[in-house]
Amino acid sequence: MAVDHEHLGHVLRRAGFGASAAELSALDGMSTFEALAYVLNVDDQPDDVDSKIGQPDYINVTARGPFSPDSVIDDARQRWLFRMVHSRRPLQEKMALFWHNHFATAYSKIAGTFGTIQGAKMLALKEGALPGPQGQIETFREKGLGSFRDLLVEVARDPAMLVWLDGRTNTRQRPQENFGREVMELFTLGVGHYVEEDVYAAARVFTGWNLRLVGDPNTTAGYYEFAYVPGNHDTTAKTFTFPIYSDGSKTIPARAASAGMQDGIDFLTALATHPATAERLARRMWNFFVSEVIPPDPEYLRGAASIYFGNDTRIKPLVQYTLQSRWFQNPGNWHSRYAWPAEFAVRAVKEVGFLGFSVDNMRAPLTAMGQTLFEPPDVAGWELAQGWFSTGAMLSRMNFAATIAANQRFNLASAAASAKDSPDTFVQYFLDRLTPAPFDAESLDTMKAYLVDGGPWTGATAQLQTKGAGLARLIVGSAQYQVM
Repeated sequence: MAVDHEHLGHVLRRAGFGASAAELSALDGMSTFEALAYVLNVDDQPDDVDSKIGQPDYINVTARGPFSPDSVIDDARQRWLFRMVHSRRPLQEKMALFWHNHFATAYSKIAGTFGTIQGAKMLALKEGALPGPQGQIETFREKGLGSFRDLLVEVARDPAMLVWLDGRTNTRQRPQENFGREVMELFTLGVGHYVEEDVYAAARVFTGWNLRLVGDPNTTAGYYEFAYVPGNHDTTAKTFTFPIYSDGSKTIPARAASAGMQDGIDFLTALATHPATAERLARRMWNFFVSEVIPPDPEYLRGAASIYFGNDTRIKPLVQYTLQSRWFQNPGNWHSRYAWPAEFAVRAVKEVGFLGFSVDNMRAPLTAMGQTLFEPPDVAGWELAQGWFSTGAMLSRMNFAATIAANQRFNLASAAASAKDSPDTFVQYFLDRLTPAPFDAESLDTMKAYLVDGGPWTGATAQLQTKGAGLARLIVGSAQYQVM
């Protein structure tokens, strides 16, 4: 059965960042199965989006000197926004954003410790673009749909995380507890599933997981990389209050320093395969893809945990289970998640239009809305759901709606000319294009009244330009557009 535009829009908002009219047209006629397969099978689509930066027919970037997204954080933010707008792998970027909040790591601390170049490289370096390991966000793109256990190990070794949670200073003489605590509290088990003794033991597990400098850190050629330092590792046994091994043993045995990295591997494997972690990830998947308004159905949580364990902690089957579930497909759950600022702004430029607009003009508004990419407020990430909304943040969303609508007024007028016959057809065109949650009859009457305010509806070019931009501003700035 072919999926209708409303259904397809739901899939692309939740598993991506919405869709332009051209993207919707290209997917028109797909069955529900085909649409979900297109979204899920990211490797079937080329990852060539970075090569489109600066080309005609794409949203612009604004360079201040050479465009350097691998070593300048503001350029890295522009590249990521460009990818959100244009990637043919929308779920890959959506999951990178999900993990960026889950493993929240802020540029400001890294740059304050090792300088702006290293801060940008640790978070955003594309593999091979400059010397050094790939940035954290590239790890999320590469592994975000793979094994959670493998992703957890990579995060523990990640240079940005080693700076952010002070792992680089973790030695047997002075164990550093920050990462050991947060990997249990925020990244896996959650509060109530560990005790302070587990934090002390976890800190000792990761002693010796440090950083090594290669080259001059003040140049783009220098970099920091993960280094296990055997002399810094605590070789004694570590005992926890929950099982580490499949036989029920709660103790990581004493090991020689040369083999001490296995302590961390064993511990992270235990966390990734703990039932509390499976449930916590399932709840986050529900909130991210299904609804923040409706509590998770216990049946969904049981099914999601079963999928997670049955697929060796791989995330793609968990996402697939969620997107194919009756809860995701149920129209009653559509428009029941609050759009993060990046989701709102990217969707707006995709649906309203972007030709002649620059992603650089999104950065300051996003900050005003409460989200600066690569700068979560703390290790817990951003406050989600209604936490995004304050009077100032909502005003910033409305101002961005006005900005993008005014910028695209000529393009909007041209595209909407086929619907100029009456206020009814004109309003319906914009509702179909912008895909807000349903408006009540009174709101629709207000929109139609706006079109004839100042004179009768004629459909003249000047009227299309003025009223089209105004109508887009009203819809994108409305409460109905802030939910997905």
